[in-house]
Amino acid sequence: MKDNFKIIKIKKNHGEITEVMFENGMILPINHAILLAKRGRIDGAIVTRGQDGGEFLRTDPNSYPIDNLMDLPTFQ
Repeated sequence: MKDNFKIIKIKKNHGEITEVMFENGMILPINHAILLAKRGRIDGAIVTRGQDGGEFLRTDPNSYPIDNLMDLPTFQ
């Protein structure tokens, strides 16, 4: 069985998520995290398309205490 990841913190730049940090301390750029989520490797995260056609991560409210990744704590 493969190990899945859980996002615990985010890094933002001009109001956009640029990187995510996982429970194990690993940090990935958001585009790499989107690829992991597409493969089902991030617990409670799904990939959706915005009105502009771009892809972004969204949380499953049953898996995270918050329903928006933007509300997670940030890191530097």
